[in-house]
Amino acid sequence: MTNDLTPTGPEVREIDVEQPTEAVRKLFGLSFPAIEEYARLLEDEGEVRGLIGPHERPRLWSRHLVNSAAVLDFLPRSGQVLDVGSGAGFPGIVIAAARPDLDVHLAEPMQRRCEWLEDVVGALGLDNVTVHQVRAEELRGKGRADVVTARAVANMSKLIKLTSKLIAPHGSLVALKGRRAPDEVETAAGELKRHHLDAVIHEVPSVMEDESTFVVVCRRHE
Repeated sequence: MTNDLTPTGPEVREIDVEQPTEAVRKLFGLSFPAIEEYARLLEDEGEVRGLIGPHERPRLWSRHLVNSAAVLDFLPRSGQVLDVGSGAGFPGIVIAAARPDLDVHLAEPMQRRCEWLEDVVGALGLDNVTVHQVRAEELRGKGRADVVTARAVANMSKLIKLTSKLIAPHGSLVALKGRRAPDEVETAAGELKRHHLDAVIHEVPSVMEDESTFVVVCRRHE
């Protein structure tokens, strides 16, 4: 028996899931339709396919899509981007949709997630994406990217160890982090020095919420 005060059916989606604001539309510009379709796919299938949790769905735009967009200002004008531990596609799919001029590679070890990424690439008509079912360390010796990106993969010390050999000379690691970014970078000082990287922390305000995203850019100085 359903309580009359409990929303059911299509109403649940309207009430529970936040909607993109005009600021979000402006942020994504010409790529907004693709990002909007990506959001729809995540709303419809993300939880069922084990990509996002039930508590993440209501804040899909602010917590995941806008958060992922924080890396966009730190990408090169052209070249190759490797997103390690892509998972549901954050930030790799967002990068590919927003920057069709970049050659984007998504590395994800789990088959079901790779299948999801392939489905999204097809649904959005992205022709600049290659999906690899591998762990980051398995890509060593198979080429280097101009930028390696990562979100919620590991702390900075471990992330540097995992990705250092995947970064091209004069390339960079661009990591999405939370408010503990300064502590992680300080702890990783030894690894940064060992791998010839200089780290700069950038605070990127969100267009949807008060909490900022911290982007750690580690550039190769050799």
